[in-house]
Amino acid sequence: MAKKTYALDTNVPLTDPKSFFAFENNDILIPFKVLEELDKHKKRLDGVGRNARESIRILDSLREKGSLHKGVRIDRGMGILRVVTLDEERIEECPMLDLNEADNEIVCCVIQEQNLAPRRKHIMVSRDINMRVKCDALNIPTEDYIKTKIVKNTSEIFTGFSTVLVDDETIEQYYAGEEIVLDNEIHYYANQYLMLVSNANEKKTALARFMRKNAPLQRLRAGDKAKIFGGLTPRNKEQAFALDLLLDTRVSLVSLIGKAGTGKTLTAIAAGLEQVLEAKKYKKLIVSRPVTPMGRDIGFLPGTLEEKMMPWLAPVQDNLETLLAGKENFKMYQEKGIIEVEALTYIRGRSINNAYIVIDESQNLTMHEIKTIITRVGNDTKIVLTGDIEQIDNDYTDETSNGLAYAVEKFKNYELSGHVSLTRGERSKIATLASKIL
Repeated sequence: MAKKTYALDTNVPLTDPKSFFAFENNDILIPFKVLEELDKHKKRLDGVGRNARESIRILDSLREKGSLHKGVRIDRGMGILRVVTLDEERIEECPMLDLNEADNEIVCCVIQEQNLAPRRKHIMVSRDINMRVKCDALNIPTEDYIKTKIVKNTSEIFTGFSTVLVDDETIEQYYAGEEIVLDNEIHYYANQYLMLVSNANEKKTALARFMRKNAPLQRLRAGDKAKIFGGLTPRNKEQAFALDLLLDTRVSLVSLIGKAGTGKTLTAIAAGLEQVLEAKKYKKLIVSRPVTPMGRDIGFLPGTLEEKMMPWLAPVQDNLETLLAGKENFKMYQEKGIIEVEALTYIRGRSINNAYIVIDESQNLTMHEIKTIITRVGNDTKIVLTGDIEQIDNDYTDETSNGLAYAVEKFKNYELSGHVSLTRGERSKIATLASKIL
């Protein structure tokens, strides 16, 4: 197979610093403009900044092997990585491009390299859809960087729920309290929820939780009439599934995916308050979320750290104040250290024991960030990840490569974790309608 040359857009190493090693025995071009863009991002305190710094460190280690200008062998059995600059004397090769724009300068570098070696196939790799459209319009082969995608599309993400056809007698036995063990021919995941449907009467059903092969199905502890902190009861089967996992101390990691208004955050926090304040299973409740703006950022905020974080954490505080019947009760538990509400930046680096942690808006985390956070979990601690993978504000992740989807897929085989996808809106009729039609 003929060797190819892949030119990397800035967003590729910003998404995955190890992308330099992902192209096997093919060569890699890094336009000089990409280095300038990495330099602009390196001082950021989030995952993008970390990836920028790591990418620069990798390039520096390659530089020690030789000249990046002439080309350096990436590793044994791999191709050559070379940094290329725009040739000012050959600008006429890109007459249609405004070179004051970074993307256009990168594209022009690729065009010039393509013209120097017309027999070699040059491919532009970018996570930016518009960049790929531009390249295709200019007859430059282009690809997305898909190594970081955990699934091909959102329909493949594990939902935590499945329907199973069984004999009518099996359902009667299940309700009678007998142990039911499913046939091992069909594969189910640990802590996956099942709806047993009678093959004689489809309206005859039962809800159960699969634990492991050869183990009997488990009944839900949180039925339709179960009440938790604040008098909340599940309004649909998915919320009942979620509560069943949230109240089970054997499950250390729970992930909840759902559209706006499905109750994922409120359910997670209510279950936390139930186990911290009432059942005393955990010493404290920690609620956090990534600091990622929706739309144009409003810039620096004035005041103390608490005042700066107020706009970011307001949705979390709204839920807590509602459940605790007012601001005064919420502040009292905060002052006692029983409830902590803080930015995710300050959770990283900690080792948290005997706590119930809720990470809201987890879809805005990268794969590396989600790993960093989960590895902070200490003894007797439960962590809950909530989010809507269709509402991502992080420019360097998408519906199939975000940290929440990554955690769901990677943990689905393990009994220490469980996942539920909430589908039915319960906030209000207008919120449910908006999530469907807008």
